[in-house]
Amino acid sequence: MLQLDIAGVMHREKAFTITRKRKAEFGQFMTPASVARFMASLFPPSPLQTCRLLDAGAGMGALSCAFLDRWVMGGFSFASLEATAYEMDDHLRDHLARHMARYSRATSRIIAGDYIQLATARGLRNRGYTHVILNPPYKKISSHSAHRLALRRVGIETVNLYSAFVALAVAEAAPGGQIVAITPRSFCNGPYYRPFRDFILARAAIRHMHLFASRNKPFKGDQVLQETIIIRLERGGQQKPVTVSTSTDDTFADFAIHEHPFERIVLPDVPERLIHVPTTPEKTAIERLPAVSYSLADLGVKVSTGPVVDFRMKAHLRPMPEEGTVPLIYPNHLRMTGTVWPMADFKKPNAIMHNHQTEKWLYPSGFYCAVRRFSSKEEKHRVVASVVDPAAFGHHSVLGFENHINLLHEDKHGLPEALARGLALFLNTTAVDEHFRRFNGHTQVNATDLKLMPYPSRDILIQLGTWAMEQGTLTQDQMDTKLDTLAK
Repeated sequence: MLQLDIAGVMHREKAFTITRKRKAEFGQFMTPASVARFMASLFPPSPLQTCRLLDAGAGMGALSCAFLDRWVMGGFSFASLEATAYEMDDHLRDHLARHMARYSRATSRIIAGDYIQLATARGLRNRGYTHVILNPPYKKISSHSAHRLALRRVGIETVNLYSAFVALAVAEAAPGGQIVAITPRSFCNGPYYRPFRDFILARAAIRHMHLFASRNKPFKGDQVLQETIIIRLERGGQQKPVTVSTSTDDTFADFAIHEHPFERIVLPDVPERLIHVPTTPEKTAIERLPAVSYSLADLGVKVSTGPVVDFRMKAHLRPMPEEGTVPLIYPNHLRMTGTVWPMADFKKPNAIMHNHQTEKWLYPSGFYCAVRRFSSKEEKHRVVASVVDPAAFGHHSVLGFENHINLLHEDKHGLPEALARGLALFLNTTAVDEHFRRFNGHTQVNATDLKLMPYPSRDILIQLGTWAMEQGTLTQDQMDTKLDTLAK
């Protein structure tokens, strides 16, 4: 029998368009043919005579077909292959059945149903899958949903369907089983994915990670805002150095590959177990600077998310300052050179009433280092820091900070001016941006991310801030060059 041409499968997929409504409902993003072939190529040679393949959330079968194509063309030496594919969407399942039926050498079983509900109902245990290939659905799981409760009953605590699928697949894989999955990169950092990282790292070894530099190219036509990563795990494997490859998009035209010690992937002394994705074998500038080795706690500095959530406090917000109000600072008020407030043409409120209901959400006026939680498309850096100067707000004794700002402070009070300016200078350097990208794959900058960054000492930051005050407006080159002097 001639193998099914995966490009032909994808051609038929294009004719079967999934509407935005269905994508939103199921969190489905179809795998392009080039990505499916690449994922199938990542599985190492195997001495097994029988392959037991799992494709959970199989869609129209692009991944299973890519794997089966490799087998039929001699890429694997299995004598037999048993494929199990889950798909809950009736429309997709019809196409899946037709595509899988073309492989007469394989024994295929298509299960109609919700993989999470079915897998958790029978309890977590080895189901004997030797190979798993996944493009799981990507959708948040609400705290009290049936999915969240079912996962919790089997010891899986996670916040998205994609990480739930990966965790279940790892649990169902046989010892030595190989799992290749394409997912958003968000599991690599952040407190919400910490239990998932612990679960995976306790049960599997990371063998390979492939990072797509472009946010939208791997899933053309879909609004996927996070970086996409392909990861290969080995169930019960002994952790060894990790292969990391990169490409801009799914053409793989600029494919590059390096090997890294595991200690560079998951730093041994960081309890949050962030997963770094180094894109070159060279150390980052931050790693090369021994002076940059302090935590925010060492500096006596804390970081918090701005406490004013505007939609919850509408009754207290005012478009412009008036009697009884104090400044309300949004990311748009922040500039590299300082704070612009108020803004007459601003669509958001510039002020918040100061009363007994808002008092607990306000900070004393002072110098703060503020970092935007979301960087705009126009900005080259993920981390964009500004200095909040009390002089910009006249006589006001307290300030409001909106929720899309991260605020560096001392026990909810301002910082010494030189320290605030030193922190802003350091965080705006290219070196920090490069370092940050190794463990953060989306546009959001969380307070936890800033907390886990290494910093120069408090004394050095004050020196940097004092120098910045003497220079006035700084260019990117000036900030980067000044940081380099820490190595001398």
